[in-house]
Amino acid sequence: MGMQFHDRVSVNLGEDGIAQVRLTRGDKLNALDPMMFDAIIAAGHHLHKLKGLRVAVLSGEGRGFCAGLDLASFASMCSDTPPLTERTHGNANSFQQVAMVWRRLPVPVIAALHGVCLGGGLQIASGADIRVAHPETRMAIMEMKWGIVPDMGGFALWRGLVRDDVLRELVYTNREFSGAEGQGFGLVTRVSDEPLMLANDIAREIANRNPHAVRAAKRLHAGMMDRDTDAILLEESIEQHAILGSRNQTEAVAAAMANRAPNFDDV
Repeated sequence: MGMQFHDRVSVNLGEDGIAQVRLTRGDKLNALDPMMFDAIIAAGHHLHKLKGLRVAVLSGEGRGFCAGLDLASFASMCSDTPPLTERTHGNANSFQQVAMVWRRLPVPVIAALHGVCLGGGLQIASGADIRVAHPETRMAIMEMKWGIVPDMGGFALWRGLVRDDVLRELVYTNREFSGAEGQGFGLVTRVSDEPLMLANDIAREIANRNPHAVRAAKRLHAGMMDRDTDAILLEESIEQHAILGSRNQTEAVAAAMANRAPNFDDV
């Protein structure tokens, strides 16, 4: 099952429940122009409703994941139409939604990073649950170079990932760092010479788990940074109560005991 969005993003769902989401503007290092913004949001919304989806792997074609904002589009974006303060997607504007849509997807998202992952590209990758990068990937919180601030969800998504003083330095100076350095900072989960291969290996592991439990775990993660302890403890109990004794939960136990592949019902 394949879909193409504005000749900028492709989505292909495999029989294993893993969706391959690919930025397809490789001749421009997948730089973000208005059509790319629209395509990423459309692809994310399409996935949100896709039956049988268990995991999404987000990657870029060509020589890099995403070079950030297409400078040729900068002037039109500065026109501020609609105003950046207008909330067009829940609590976000369109520029923030290209990153937040991955965090809001009900299934885990794994970003595979190579070549370049700069500015808005890094904020989009930060919306993923997990980031796998080639150790030599060029990365930067680039916005200060252009006299602006990160405003595509970065400050919300970097909470809990990066030590505060390290994040301040990276933002204030826009200094470039490698994928290997990014792992030390907390912006990269794992490094690999074959990031897309490793991302798919992780995706297959997740796709082989109870899909209802995986989605419940993502919901719990979503509230972990904002809720107080009492609320977190209650939400854990609510999610677990709904899972215990369900067909997929008992199948997980049976498969583990028999050392066989599970046969789960999809959400």
